[in-house]
Parts: sequence; C-alpha cells; structure tokens
Amino acid sequence: MELEPVTLTTPRLVLRPLDPRDTDAVYAAVQDPDIQRWTTIPSPYLPEHARSFTERLAPEGWATGSMFTFGVCLPDRSLTGALSLTMRSPGTAEVGFWSAREHRGHGYTTEAVLTAARWAFTTLAVDRVEWRAEIGNTASRAVAEKAGFTLEGTLRSAIDNKGVRRDCWLASLLPSDLGLPSTAPYVPTPSRPAGATAGPSGGTAGPSGGAPSTRV
Repeated sequence: MELEPVTLTTPRLVLRPLDPRDTDAVYAAVQDPDIQRWTTIPSPYLPEHARSFTERLAPEGWATGSMFTFGVCLPDRSLTGALSLTMRSPGTAEVGFWSAREHRGHGYTTEAVLTAARWAFTTLAVDRVEWRAEIGNTASRAVAEKAGFTLEGTLRSAIDNKGVRRDCWLASLLPSDLGLPSTAPYVPTPSRPAGATAGPSGGTAGPSGGAPSTRV
C-alpha cells in the first residue's frame, strides 16, 4: 500500500516524516549507549548509517507501504526521537521507537505512540498494534504500559539483536482500547473462572499439561 507521507500533530508534538535535514540530529541522538544496547540499530552507529536512515530507508518505507517512520519533534523542529510503524501482516503493525536522552521524562514518546496508533487504526486498516522489547528494557515497557498496551507474554529467541538471539516481551494495543471501531469484527475469548480447565477436546492444559509457548 503506497501512502503519501503525512504529518501528525498533538498539543505538544509534531510527528513528521524524517528527511535529510534530520541526519545530524539522528546521528547525535543515537550515540547514546542505551539506544545502541536496546535497539537493533548498528553499533557503532556511524554517520553513513544516519544518512541511509533519513535519505533512503525512511522514504522507501513510505513509498512501499512497509514502514511508516516519523520524527517526533517539538514545534520548533527539535527532534525528541523517532517512531516507526512496520507492517508485519495484514491488519497488524509493530511499533518501534527511541527517545533522545535529553528529552526523556516528559511523556513525549507515550504521546507519540498513542498518536501514531490512532492514525494507524483510522487510516491504515490496522486492527492490532504490537510492541516488542528485549527482556530488561524497562524504559520501553513503561512507555507501552502508559500507552495502554496489554502485556501478552514472553517470546523466546524472538529478537535478533546484533547477531544474538534474545527473549522479548510482547504486548498489543487494539482499536477498542482507544474507543475506536475495528475494521474487522473481533470476538474476544470469554474469560474463565480461576482454576477452570477446558474439556477433553479443549486447548487449555490442565495441571499436568505442557507449558504454553508464551508466558508473562
């Protein structure tokens, strides 16, 4: 799905497509060891990586409809971070983000995630936004929780970070979490009383059954 780049605004932020004018700001922000540790960006992060991101990868994502990348900015154009929505399957996008160290603690990233999710739900026919982060990335998890994501479990060996397979948390946000309609009908699984088990043909394991593939 090809989509013309768009700009989203909130009372405090401007989410706009990255462009070559952001290259220096991206390069400077990503020198932060925490960003290089917890994200899958190259490390060391060189000027050519920043140029490739702002001049090629981000625009190509918009052109192909595969990844929608925003620079998260203050009204004066100061870059506070970056956020991408990557299409993983029809109706499902994965959100990824980083925040410049000097702009943390103001709720900008949470605000940006919610703004981008609303746009995805209302414009991209997305019915599920996923968030994943390596176990231990508590700052990213805090953003997801503040944005209203529901933690669904742990995926084993689900992230390849610089050649090392790592476990990650998985959480999701649905249109209904933001009071929005879904593009496709959604019927949640009825909750069972504590201690209840499925019948002989059910999928819920009893006390001696095998462990599920994900866990919290």
